[in-house]
Amino acid sequence: MKTICLLFIISLYTFGLVAEQPNVIIFYTDDQGTLDTGAYGSKDLYTPNMDILAAEGVRFTQAYAHVVCCPSRAMMMTGRYPQRSGIVGWTQGDRNGKEKINLPKSEVTIAEVLKTKGYKTGLFGKWHLGAKDGHGPIDQGFDEFYGHLGGFIDNYNHHFLHGGGFHDLYDQKKEVFEREQYFPDLMTKRAVEFLDKHKESPFFMLVSFNIPHYPEQADAKFDERYKDLPMPRQSYAKMISTTDDRMGVIMKRLAEHGLSENTMIIFMSDNGHSSESNQGIKVDNHTSGLPKGHYYSAHGGGGYTGKWIGNKGGFTEGGIRVPAIIRYPYKFKAGLVRDQAITACDLMPTIMDLCEVKKPTDLILDGRSLVPMIQENALSHHNVMHWGWQERWMVRRGDWKLISQGKSLQLFNLTGDQPEKVNFVKDKPELVHELRQLHEAWISSVTKKTEKE
Repeated sequence: MKTICLLFIISLYTFGLVAEQPNVIIFYTDDQGTLDTGAYGSKDLYTPNMDILAAEGVRFTQAYAHVVCCPSRAMMMTGRYPQRSGIVGWTQGDRNGKEKINLPKSEVTIAEVLKTKGYKTGLFGKWHLGAKDGHGPIDQGFDEFYGHLGGFIDNYNHHFLHGGGFHDLYDQKKEVFEREQYFPDLMTKRAVEFLDKHKESPFFMLVSFNIPHYPEQADAKFDERYKDLPMPRQSYAKMISTTDDRMGVIMKRLAEHGLSENTMIIFMSDNGHSSESNQGIKVDNHTSGLPKGHYYSAHGGGGYTGKWIGNKGGFTEGGIRVPAIIRYPYKFKAGLVRDQAITACDLMPTIMDLCEVKKPTDLILDGRSLVPMIQENALSHHNVMHWGWQERWMVRRGDWKLISQGKSLQLFNLTGDQPEKVNFVKDKPELVHELRQLHEAWISSVTKKTEKE
């Protein structure tokens, strides 16, 4: 009997019915709007690799991140509301600058839980959860890091461009200088090298793009394709295709190593598209060497939201509803679409479920595994959802959403062809009161009380 069982197990491996530990890749894009891929209905965008993921994976139509980069990354990286870690304002960007908010070392990241199962871990691109020494990727479970610690950088001189600027490019913990080298290519090259090095062992790789976020410095090979598209869509579209192209480089190398079947690829944006514009660099002698007046912002917009309204920085759907796809051929059927609500908090518990990682007993997760939703079309567990950023907040229950912008309250309904156009605050005072109470109870339960360093 023992011999028969052994032969049965061998046959399962032979015919691919028992998988090794899955590899995990997260493509986390920066300021990619609600419907800005071909798979989500943008007919003017060239996004072949994102569309392949949708065709071969599971596409979520009601996926939520956050209003801006920092809290979104805290959600994704820890599976928890950012209020629990104190990421409710801009994090420290300059390692040598004034100390601000940093992700506490007590927070447990995806990389840290996967390392307990023997995974090799790498982050290539943008961290944006604090630059203070001792609070970077290497301190939070990543074996390898190449990228920038703060918000956005110029893709060629690698300087933060707001204010007086500062240089922001690191290899592990060492500041490095690669001036005039295109950052999306630098980080993609390092991601491919990571794949080559660890193709024989389970790995987790976070490819955290700093694009399509401005400055919109796209690959020139897309100039001809979009030359007839009006601004600002033209500039933004070229950045989307540049992002998709670098995803394709990594996906191609994954396939060359024969790893596509047993690699879980998650693609998601960190928030809606940017509508920012400014007068450019405002100071003389900027650290980047760029002149005063040099324009680097988002030309006032360019994203596509369909019937939804809003953009990055706001709580309307265009600010927080983002594209999200999971492809894992070994486990999930191709071409699935799920309309249930999910959030960036769900990524970590989903990965833990599929990689068979046990949750630490004292760890509170606000996300849940998406496996039942994907495989059995189970209902969303997000019956009530909350967001908070600085002094502004939002609560959603069912199709109703209450937004607080200082002293201003807006109550919107998400149904119909023109959602979030009518403010129902005066018409439904009891509902406003109920939702406000829900949010006050929530904020009390999740707000970080003390630092545990």
